[in-house]
Amino acid sequence: MTRSPRTRLWRSTLAVSAAIAVTAGVVAAAPDSKKKAPAAAKPKLSLIAATKSVTLDKYSWSEGVWLDLGTYLTAEGAPFEFKVTRESYKKPIVAKQIIRDGKKTTTKTLPTGTVKDFSGLPDFVDVKITDPAGKTVLKTSQNFCPNNASGRVRPDAPATSKYPGGCPTNPFTLGSVWGVEEGWASNTYSGHYEDDATVDLAAGSYTAKISVAKKYRDLFGIANKTQTVKVTVIEHPDEPGEGGWGAARKAAAGAGADAHAHHAGHGKAQPPVSLAEATGGTAPTYNVGHGPHPPAPPALPWALKKNARTSANIGDKAGQTDGSRQAPGAKPNAKRPTGKPVVPASAPKPDLRSLPAYGVTIVDGKEYDTPGKDYVAFSANVWNAGPAQLVVDGFRKPGADLMDAYQYFYDAKGKQIGYTPTGTMEWDPRPGHVHWHFTDFASYRLLKEDKKEAVRSGKEAFCLANTDAVDYTVKNANWHPDGTDLSTSCGQENSISVREVLDVGSGDTYTQDLPDQSFDITDVPNGTYWIQVLANPEKRLKETSTSNNSALRKIVLGGKPGARTVSVPAHHLVDAN
Repeated sequence: MTRSPRTRLWRSTLAVSAAIAVTAGVVAAAPDSKKKAPAAAKPKLSLIAATKSVTLDKYSWSEGVWLDLGTYLTAEGAPFEFKVTRESYKKPIVAKQIIRDGKKTTTKTLPTGTVKDFSGLPDFVDVKITDPAGKTVLKTSQNFCPNNASGRVRPDAPATSKYPGGCPTNPFTLGSVWGVEEGWASNTYSGHYEDDATVDLAAGSYTAKISVAKKYRDLFGIANKTQTVKVTVIEHPDEPGEGGWGAARKAAAGAGADAHAHHAGHGKAQPPVSLAEATGGTAPTYNVGHGPHPPAPPALPWALKKNARTSANIGDKAGQTDGSRQAPGAKPNAKRPTGKPVVPASAPKPDLRSLPAYGVTIVDGKEYDTPGKDYVAFSANVWNAGPAQLVVDGFRKPGADLMDAYQYFYDAKGKQIGYTPTGTMEWDPRPGHVHWHFTDFASYRLLKEDKKEAVRSGKEAFCLANTDAVDYTVKNANWHPDGTDLSTSCGQENSISVREVLDVGSGDTYTQDLPDQSFDITDVPNGTYWIQVLANPEKRLKETSTSNNSALRKIVLGGKPGARTVSVPAHHLVDAN
């Protein structure tokens, strides 16, 4: 089943985050000074409300309101941690709770079917909303991502959370790590990065009762305590004219277009969106990708980032923090490498792998300014399974829109021990790009049913960015990668050098809305085909293996010229496009 890309609407939760720092802090401000309870063998979990009243905004251009009621799950005595994996797309997802008791670690596998994808625990909280007369106007459940917007609930809690920010929503995610840090609380509302997460509530006053669903209370030993929150819904009319909401909305959309020019579609105007405020903390790790959507709001607030937890607390070795191997350097080298190029056999290397294509849809040529043409567009992701980062520096030739590219190699301590030339970087001035692209990173091909090539996409140059957390359970996965959006990864027109990094565990998504992210199928007969996403097609990049660089996704083309259709069968157990 095909679907067109949807513009997701984001809302800041700064007010709720500020409230948790006050409310939860008050709860934790009166410890028993006479005796201290021993550390629990598993986390003690509690549902708390950051505030007893919230105001929700409803806009005429949206389908409803985001039902963020300011409830949080707290973890005391130990972190609330999960490792979520699947062996392959033929196997179901397995979620295991990691239980830490001092130096002892045990695991508990959640019942089969509890976790359906990598976006979190489904139907975790139950919500009941009544009007002033006591009439129930809404009953719903909400999913919970333990990596949600977070904050500390007591001053002696770890200054930073070691867990990733956000849960991945890419349908082909392979592994994820979730967690609520000990002494922290995580927002139970995941709707800010879910499709169709708004609810229809008229302007007015309500009472909301929120509780953890019974199956999760029983599974994790959570007390049956309901939180009550007063809710006020305010409707904002979309009024035209200077100073009205319509003008403010247009201004915000315009600012977003400037700030995220690289997210524009095929040179056409994108629908206005609600841009989230900068919230600090870590960058998002759920699917953002190179496309028209602005980045999702980061997890907030990750408290104080001045001091990380010590390696003794989280089992890291020297040179590691936050449960991951750190980047060897975010800035490019100032000069070209010197000496003889060498690729040390002992140097850890990246392992580039492709995910099957998704977001497959038919696009009329009019949208590409090529009327009379038919295209099949798609989203694609190439990711790095490690154990080392892919680090590529580009050095500009004076006066040219071209850079010479070099791949670098590092030892386990982050010291550079080798390099090799690896093609070029080119300046791409087209709308939807406007940054430096590394050539020969990947290739897209439409294959016939017999796997012979039918059409090749013109897209063969890429800006590398860590847009998706594909598998954070692989060795050396970095749970807090740099360069999760393009503003820090791809350089500017006047750049003299550029460093592009694809971190371990992360992938780089290019959405179906970008130039050349498609095949011209005008003269391609109807029938069964395969979209091939091929990493490192010329094998210029040095990897641990090149045998796993290709991924295929079956599609079936139909219809007539000017009205072509595409259907996308399930890929083993993944029935998502």
